[in-house]
Amino acid sequence: MQHTSRPRLSPLNLMLRLAFAGAATTGALAHAAEAEQKTDATLPSVTVTGHSDADAYLVKRTTAGTKTDTAIRDLPQTVTIINQALIKDLSMQSMADVVRYVPGIGMANGEGNRDSPIFRGSASASGDFYIDGVRDDVEYYRDLYNVEQVEALTGPNAMIFGRGGSGGVINRATKQANFDAPVRAADLTLGSQQKRRLTVDVGQAISDTVALRVTGLVEDSEGYQRNATLKRYGINPTVAIRPNRDTRIVLGYEHFEDKRATDRGVPSLNGRPLDLPVDTFFGDANPDTRPTRLNSDALSSLIDFDFGNGMHLSNKTRYTDYDKFYQNYNAGALNTRTNLVPISAYNNHQWRKNLFNQTDLTFDLQTGAIKHKILTGLELGKQDTDYLRMTGLFAGNAASVNVPLASPDGTLPVNYILGGSSADRDGNSSAKIAGVYIQDQIELSPQWQLIAGLRYDSFKLDYHNNVAGGVRALPAGPADFSSDDNLVSPRLGLVFKPAPAATLYANYSVASFPRGGDQLSSLNSINQGLKPEKFINYEIGGKLEINPDLLATLAVYRLKRNNVAVTNPVTGIADRLVDGQRTNGVELGINGKLTSAWSINGGYAHQDAKLLATASATALNGAIVGMVPKNTISLWNRYDFLPQFGAGLGVSRRSDMFASTSNTVVLPSYTRVDAALFYTVNANYKLQVNVENLTDKKYYQYANGDNNITPGSPRAYRVSLHANF
Repeated sequence: MQHTSRPRLSPLNLMLRLAFAGAATTGALAHAAEAEQKTDATLPSVTVTGHSDADAYLVKRTTAGTKTDTAIRDLPQTVTIINQALIKDLSMQSMADVVRYVPGIGMANGEGNRDSPIFRGSASASGDFYIDGVRDDVEYYRDLYNVEQVEALTGPNAMIFGRGGSGGVINRATKQANFDAPVRAADLTLGSQQKRRLTVDVGQAISDTVALRVTGLVEDSEGYQRNATLKRYGINPTVAIRPNRDTRIVLGYEHFEDKRATDRGVPSLNGRPLDLPVDTFFGDANPDTRPTRLNSDALSSLIDFDFGNGMHLSNKTRYTDYDKFYQNYNAGALNTRTNLVPISAYNNHQWRKNLFNQTDLTFDLQTGAIKHKILTGLELGKQDTDYLRMTGLFAGNAASVNVPLASPDGTLPVNYILGGSSADRDGNSSAKIAGVYIQDQIELSPQWQLIAGLRYDSFKLDYHNNVAGGVRALPAGPADFSSDDNLVSPRLGLVFKPAPAATLYANYSVASFPRGGDQLSSLNSINQGLKPEKFINYEIGGKLEINPDLLATLAVYRLKRNNVAVTNPVTGIADRLVDGQRTNGVELGINGKLTSAWSINGGYAHQDAKLLATASATALNGAIVGMVPKNTISLWNRYDFLPQFGAGLGVSRRSDMFASTSNTVVLPSYTRVDAALFYTVNANYKLQVNVENLTDKKYYQYANGDNNITPGSPRAYRVSLHANF
């Protein structure tokens, strides 16, 4: 049984055409402007040297935490912003790169086909991603080619972002057309494992009312794992329209493709990952037999009206069409008697169409000596998804095949069929979302502030199971399941400023997670009537501006996970709701400049995440949550020795952690060292060399269960040329 993808645009052709068109347009405009200048006019030369203020790591204000422009120091929660300067200095290209320097957020294996963050010890989530504040919840690997900055918020954030956001969210703020200085940039990166990557960024105002910008990506790389391949293409043109000084309209389109070979890692032995070469692969090594691919097209619009006197209206619309497919081999536990490893296989195809519209109205109000900044909002959304999961059967319709540990990557003929296991499905779902919210940022006095917010979401999910039967069995069907949840998400934060540069705060927030799961495909006859899971966060903390360009943060929190469904001893099914998990934690962060030449970014997190009830035979009461280390610490430094020359050094350490809640397999602690050299050739060109894992440490990054463990990359080099024209 085969399903084919719908026809798609040629991304490389489209990207090159738009990039060249943008370059030609901006070049023609520049030439025309020069022609209009007086012949005797002489402009002063400008030389860019050193690590300028524009390259500083510290971002002081954001809209991510409140939907209003607020100083990070005044937010009663932990917000970590990885801006463009830090992204470039560390040569970040993925979410895994980003969260390495964000306290309280880790990453799981994601079955080798998706980003799978873990927020404050909460279960790995694929649905808590946003782009420009709008949900982006399909399972895939996100790129940073068109990203201005990444905003990571820990703690429940449902009051701002809606359902989910149980332990935190990650929002990507994209590069958009604007009326600032023209942009003409290109970045070329070459390196180990056949790294070949090119990004372009071209933009300029073409009149007083219209500005254009195009960002693009082409990548054709390999990797350190067996026959690894990676091909990425992206194009993101935007146009900004300013019909008058009080109105701004931004229209955008993005086409993005990601194609790679799936690799789920290695099994374990005696409670530790198998000690094998890092490029070992279990399954058929031919990358064509284990593809992961994503094709997505997105249309977006932003309309802003400034009415004056503190009143502002904003409307966002985003439509995205996703086509995601992956096919993979899954290693089981090693049989020590025979030295054989069982291999199973399956594939999964998901088609999703998201449509979201958000309208926000903010205005200022004063009652006596008390000042208010009030936000009211409405979000409407619809998500339609088709699913097809098929199991791979080997010779004789066997669900698995044994491969020798000495050569686990031979040719493995396999036939994918629907109904090869009870996990297979052929279905579709439709989710309808309507949310309303109100928030008041209250300035009680120069020292005291209060943020109070409440959100209500109506979330209705309908799931249809198309077929039943197969070689083994599928869930009974055809069948229809539905849930209709009313989600209430309060948030209350108190801020005290004992000194102009210091802030103390306390925060309470709640988020709910409906039964459909991250991918809206987990509804069944048992859980459709259960209450949503609820996450309650209590947090106190402080923030200190050590100097105007250096911010330190501290947060102490308790995150409780309630309404967890566990097996009922009376009914024998998972219909009993309990308080299922608790995380106690501490997060420290520091970001900015120690001196004019020394920039730093780092953080420390301590997490104690435990189950409070037995959920299954491998998730017992008192177990430590998998993929949650007790302690993580990271610190990146950049020092500019000369105006033209600088160096970077980063250290990240993670303590031991369990691969899963079975608590039987440990991923050992490790310390990784990264380094970089920076050289400014002139105002237009910069050279950069990054070394990942400088000491060539062998370590294990993350897992997806006890026998899907991903080793970290050996020492790798990246050489980048940053050009501005």
